[in-house]
Amino acid sequence: MAVQGTYLGMPLDVNDLDVENLAYFKHCAQHDFHLQKCSACGLLRYPPTTACPWCASPESAWTKVEGKGAVHSYTEVHHAIQPAFKAHSPYLILLVDLDTQKGKPSEHEALRVVGNLVTQDGTLAPAEMVRRVGIGTRVRMVFADVSPGLAIPHWTIDEGAEQPAKPWRYPQE
Repeated sequence: MAVQGTYLGMPLDVNDLDVENLAYFKHCAQHDFHLQKCSACGLLRYPPTTACPWCASPESAWTKVEGKGAVHSYTEVHHAIQPAFKAHSPYLILLVDLDTQKGKPSEHEALRVVGNLVTQDGTLAPAEMVRRVGIGTRVRMVFADVSPGLAIPHWTIDEGAEQPAKPWRYPQE
């Protein structure tokens, strides 16, 4: 069954035909982070897909995964092209290396998940929080409820984790 909602005034729709994403967001709606685990090679994958990107097996099972990791990369958006995000500029889009499956399938790879930087309650992070985050910052997943059956996974600073003394940030103009 399709899920729909409105996030920051923008309509969101996960269609009935999008089976993998429907399953993914079903878990997110319960504030549980699950990823597909390949039944053949045992590797987790993100984003949800119909087949394993490493061995091409179509068989998988949804597995609960801890939503913690370190920022691998980020982009800081100053000019929001979506009107709903203008009031929240600047905001960060994070690419996070999960602690789970780091260094697999090769030593230079990791399970990487995208999401916005938010406060602990799921609101887009204010500018002073944005300035604290860089490469290596420890983060944990939180969920922003959109509608019944739909929540969006985001990242917030993991205040309980040891943080780098000075996370690397792109030079500011």
